[in-house]
Amino acid sequence: MRPVTIFGHALAIASLVAPMTVMANPIVLREFITTSPPTRQSHASTLVETPAGLVAAWFGGKLERDPSVGIWLSRHVDGHWSVPVEVANGVQADGHREPTWNPVLFLPRGGPLFLFYKVGPDPQHWRGMIKTSNDNGAHWSEARALPTGILGPIKDKPVQLADGTLVSPSSTELGHWTVHFERSSDHGETWTLSQAVPNPDAIEAIQPSLLLWPHGRLQAIGRTKQDRLFSTLSADGGRTWSPLKLLDVPNPNSGIDAVVLADGRACLVYNPTTHGKDWWNGRGTLAVAVSRDGQHWKPVLTLENTPGEEFSYPAVIQTPDGLVHITYTWKRLQIAHVAIDPSRL
Repeated sequence: MRPVTIFGHALAIASLVAPMTVMANPIVLREFITTSPPTRQSHASTLVETPAGLVAAWFGGKLERDPSVGIWLSRHVDGHWSVPVEVANGVQADGHREPTWNPVLFLPRGGPLFLFYKVGPDPQHWRGMIKTSNDNGAHWSEARALPTGILGPIKDKPVQLADGTLVSPSSTELGHWTVHFERSSDHGETWTLSQAVPNPDAIEAIQPSLLLWPHGRLQAIGRTKQDRLFSTLSADGGRTWSPLKLLDVPNPNSGIDAVVLADGRACLVYNPTTHGKDWWNGRGTLAVAVSRDGQHWKPVLTLENTPGEEFSYPAVIQTPDGLVHITYTWKRLQIAHVAIDPSRL
């Protein structure tokens, strides 16, 4: 472990060390999306690569659950992030406003760019919404509601299979927490629910992140109330899933994200802790782990480590140049952006 300074404070960065050789720092860029946030709080970022560059979005307002919370978006143009603009909110037909939640950006093959998000007073009563953009996020369509019973991706991005099918990772928090998956074979025009995920151990799980492994094999991993990540597998394009099981990966009941890299490894960004007596604890450390099989994960990099603070809800993608880009909530005040060279992990 060796200290570096990121965002003005010392962190420990773990890297693989060959005999007599220290590998180069895998972090090649660190910044905030904006140094002048337009809202008091910012949370739950999402990230996508478009032909015009990176696009990031998040929800921001006075406080989570406050009606002031809207979806804010910034585009990486000419080497700089644009001034954030509110692209969606919860204003209803009668004029009253509800909070928005958990945006998810996704660009399927052939476009358009999707922006999924939720509107409602709380996660038990929110509704799935969608907007589309034909110019890489510069302009957006009117919002439309997803069909009844379809929430869209709850926190993390969908995947697109070789046949074009979209598989969306979703969940509900009504009573017992439950993960589910939504599929579309017509480019998002209509959606169907996959079969219920078997859960013989009554694991309380939400916010799955999808990994698309070779030969179309799907794996979903995500947060639980059991202080560990869950896993479930699908060999038929997300129609059916294996029973939920707990991985030997700590999790303090906090959102994660993951992606399969071009080199065949999977990359996970997560809080590598447990929550203790209070469910919101454990978010002061944010780390990166890698895996060859999705079952055994090796921590390789610590992004943040300040107990009592919050660094959470990451989004992770790999761009065509090979770099891994991560955004995450920084103390609920800003959205941080880090770029990593995975060859150094």
